Amino acid sequence: MPFHNQKILPAARTLKQFEQMLDSPFEYVVLLEVHISNLKTVKREADKRCKKLIIHADLIQGLKTDNYAADFLCNDIRPAGIISTRSNMIMKAKAKNILAIQRMFLLDTIALEKSYSLIDQTQPDFIEMLPGVIPELIEEVYERTGIPIINGGLIRTEKHIEDALAAGAVAVTTSDHELWKSFKKKRTF
Repeated sequence: MPFHNQKILPAARTLKQFEQMLDSPFEYVVLLEVHISNLKTVKREADKRCKKLIIHADLIQGLKTDNYAADFLCNDIRPAGIISTRSNMIMKAKAKNILAIQRMFLLDTIALEKSYSLIDQTQPDFIEMLPGVIPELIEEVYERTGIPIINGGLIRTEKHIEDALAAGAVAVTTSDHELWKSFKKKRTF
């Protein structure tokens, strides 16, 4: 089961949110924004609490998304997963047996087709579709790619989460701490 059947992937935009995730029962956690100088400390703290850290490489402050950055993340930080829009990040993560999550923006048909082309090249382990409030496309993207879908972006209500999961998403990312708490009370993950 993807993410050991954890349906919510809490995403931290701040170090304070990251600290809240450390005290949560969630095993897999997503780090969206942090300064590069904090990465090793964040990873060490996640490891201490048995959290599997997924890093959004494109949002790390002070980190380029070039091949050197991909090497640094994969060799020095070694997270459980990397999220990126960049093919080099996805390819490096896959080569190092790190979960590779290709972020895909649903802006229009042209962006969707370009994303399909990129996904055909990189063959990520998962696709994170944004915004997550368009569950109608989950089935289409999965049928076209055969790659499990994570939904994220603009997830503001429990209904958004339920709709995404009902449409076939394997998990939902959200940085809304209240949704982390309310969803885990109602469901096992």
